[in-house]
Amino acid sequence: MRGLTPVIILGAGRSGTNILRDCLTSLPGFGTWPCDEINYIWRHGNVRYPSDEFSPDMAKPKVKRYIRAQFSWVAGRYNVEWVVEKTCANSLRVEFVDQVLPDARYIFIYRDGLDTVGSAIKRWKAKMNISYLARKARFVPLTDLPYYGGRYLYNQLYRMISKEKRLAFWGPKLDGMEELLQNYLLEEVCALQWKRCVDRTSQALELLSKQDWQEIAYEDFVKNPQMEMKRITDWLGYFLEDRTLAQAVKNVSDKSLGKGRKELGQQYSDRIFYLIGDTMKRYGYV
Repeated sequence: MRGLTPVIILGAGRSGTNILRDCLTSLPGFGTWPCDEINYIWRHGNVRYPSDEFSPDMAKPKVKRYIRAQFSWVAGRYNVEWVVEKTCANSLRVEFVDQVLPDARYIFIYRDGLDTVGSAIKRWKAKMNISYLARKARFVPLTDLPYYGGRYLYNQLYRMISKEKRLAFWGPKLDGMEELLQNYLLEEVCALQWKRCVDRTSQALELLSKQDWQEIAYEDFVKNPQMEMKRITDWLGYFLEDRTLAQAVKNVSDKSLGKGRKELGQQYSDRIFYLIGDTMKRYGYV
């Protein structure tokens, strides 16, 4: 894709991917879609595959052409060089993304697993946001609209009848998700989502050239946003004045640090730690 560089933000849901994307796309030369995530675009050509854990061979020629065309649309529509994309499910399929976009640069943002779980539970139980869905719906491939329309209807009906008052699905869909939801508490499923996204991303990035990816802790970013943003833009070879960086991160706050842990409570924290403890330790959260 001549004239543009894809910047793919990887991270589990509720790990700071949104604020990082928003900060980057407030900089000159950076752009993205006018909606939150574009999983519809990533899944086109594999729409009925039961999970988001795509293998590299699923990046068929037609799939590549379609997704690349959407990135080119953003670059042309907003006249930008850097096209930033944040779809949390890509954390489960980095090898697939790399087949589609071999020139992509990756930023992996990770967050305390217990904090993330406490926040994710709220999303599993949230009501439908019509305006949010409308912004995303315009980017659903026309041939896939019936499929997604049925899924959204089912998802909302399920929340109404569920004893837990939760959605049927939310966030990156793991292999065997239905079985996980049957055999684990919702808090545990959220923990397994976080762990799988973090582990899969870490393993995949290690196979790529180190110059093609950076990682950042959510906690470091919200405590020192200007310094961390400078580190990222310098790595991209895009050197900016301090005042420009300061303006880009002006809305970053550290008020959510520890909030998810607190809402989760010690009882559930202890219960799910056995599921994710090894990954928590690897990233220094223990």
